[in-house]
Amino acid sequence: MIKGFVVGLVLANGFEWVAHKFILHGTHRPGKPRYSPVPHSMKSHWAHHREVVKQDFHDDGYVEGISNWRTKNEIISLAVVASAAGLIFYPISKGMSAAAVYSACNYYYVHRRSHLQPGWAKKTIPWHYDHHMNANQDANWCVTKPWFDYVMGTRVISSIDLQEKNPLGVPLPAIFSKVLNQAVERYFPAKWVAKALPEPHN
Repeated sequence: MIKGFVVGLVLANGFEWVAHKFILHGTHRPGKPRYSPVPHSMKSHWAHHREVVKQDFHDDGYVEGISNWRTKNEIISLAVVASAAGLIFYPISKGMSAAAVYSACNYYYVHRRSHLQPGWAKKTIPWHYDHHMNANQDANWCVTKPWFDYVMGTRVISSIDLQEKNPLGVPLPAIFSKVLNQAVERYFPAKWVAKALPEPHN
């Protein structure tokens, strides 16, 4: 059960990366609009981006709740994905099934709170703050944890104060964070917006 749950969390983070990059942002097409297999979700997400940039990371859609079409779309999308993944994984692993449902709920909680409390977002999930407020918004695809951004080489850090303590994005004793940072910097280094920035983790 526990192993399945952990595997499910990793798969959910990978899905975050894929869905955010290819469904919510869409893929570039020369001379044509971006393509998404779910264009309504892409339209909703880009409206979210515009709102966040105008309001210094705030999104009032989360205050309005399901009366806001973007919030409603996000909740329905997460419910569909969680239900489908939960049903698919259940015969294989109850832990993976539980992780799918938990991950969808956690995604909504983290995403909503981050855009209602930008200070909390900068401190707790700086990779997502970077996604919206960085000059390059086609990066930093993960929301809840930055795992697959490191694996896929898409973690782009804009400033020292927006660098997480470690690539797992969870509180760890300083010595463990240091060892983990050294290993990840060797094999899966983050990119930095400005070369003039100090080297990370010095």
